[in-house]
Amino acid sequence: MKLQDLDIIVTAPPASGWGGRYWILVKVTTDTGIAGWGECYASSVGPDAMTHVIRDVFERHMAGENPENIELMFRRAYSSGFTQRPDLTVMGAFSGLEIACWDILGKDRGRPVHALLGGRMNDRIRAYTYLYPLPHQDIMPFWTSPDMAAEAAAQKVREGFTALKFDPAGPYTMRGGHMPAMSDISLSVAFCKAIREAVGDKADLLFGTHGQFSTAGAIRLGQAIEPYSPLWFEEPTPPDNIADMARVARNLRIPVATGERMTTKAEFAAVLRAGAAEILQPALGRAGGIWEMKKVAAIAEVFNAQMAPHLYAGPVEWAANIHLAASIPNILLLETIETPFHDQLIKGSIRAENGYVTAPSAPGLGIEVDEELARAHPFNGTDLHLNMQDAPCDYSNGNAFAGGSPPIMD
Repeated sequence: MKLQDLDIIVTAPPASGWGGRYWILVKVTTDTGIAGWGECYASSVGPDAMTHVIRDVFERHMAGENPENIELMFRRAYSSGFTQRPDLTVMGAFSGLEIACWDILGKDRGRPVHALLGGRMNDRIRAYTYLYPLPHQDIMPFWTSPDMAAEAAAQKVREGFTALKFDPAGPYTMRGGHMPAMSDISLSVAFCKAIREAVGDKADLLFGTHGQFSTAGAIRLGQAIEPYSPLWFEEPTPPDNIADMARVARNLRIPVATGERMTTKAEFAAVLRAGAAEILQPALGRAGGIWEMKKVAAIAEVFNAQMAPHLYAGPVEWAANIHLAASIPNILLLETIETPFHDQLIKGSIRAENGYVTAPSAPGLGIEVDEELARAHPFNGTDLHLNMQDAPCDYSNGNAFAGGSPPIMD
């Protein structure tokens, strides 16, 4: 069996604020007629350019190869151009293709992917959800309203979720780490207070940031929200300075989580060695794929750290995250996004129920991709999957930021 054909579909979810502007799906077919699906979580170049990168990685390192030889293909891609170092764009391309290989292997053997990774360790995986506006809530005011967030949190707890993520402390700017405005700290405290009062001890609070603070600023903000006992403080400083993230971790009683912008075991191992985080959040469509993150999970075990796969993408990456989570002992949480489009794209083949996800038992990733639906929603815009704003933090008027791909308003 050899990898033969590649098809790339860039599909645009109708609700861009729930998973990004577009999802890059790859369909890889073998010479025996088995098709496997993957998803490339890559946002540093536009989708047109990225499709060329994906095709180049496939043709250069994978075409004609047996899909079993994942380690060989990874080393080819990782070493390409005389590099042998983490590269977000190349690894973003390879990761989706690697996921498709596992889908092929599972289908060929009639086994779910997690059965090929050492077997099922976890029957049910605890899931968390980001706090998105409820249908009756206004979208733009939601991001700075503690009361609306508390209402959404209470609803998600009623649905069975025991962990809730929110990130009121923007802005996320291309200028790098900044000192938060006092209004940002006050709003963050108000969010934690309102949500904690709404859910009590029935759910963990996951405080999200996106690397936007200076080290001192992250410590100030973290210490302010400590009384509400968040389960984690996510990516408090930019991901390229691990030593400073470790300084944040040493000065807080909140576990630090990081990883959505990292790739390969080289970067994740450096985080663990520095004591910069207790919780790793790989996005499998960027971080090197399923096999590479299985290695990272094993390294994390040695440091008594836990895994919480990140999801700001489509349901194919979600399926890959689920199979990894099912196969490792140190899974903490699994991010999930629930929209009608996410569900329809995989024909309801995986769903969160009562705050938990059960790994599929069907062969491969265990999903059925609605290819016609994916092609019916092409991405025609010019934005990246996620954007950073140019404007700096506003210390006079406050900050309101709806994420890197906010819904487009009519």
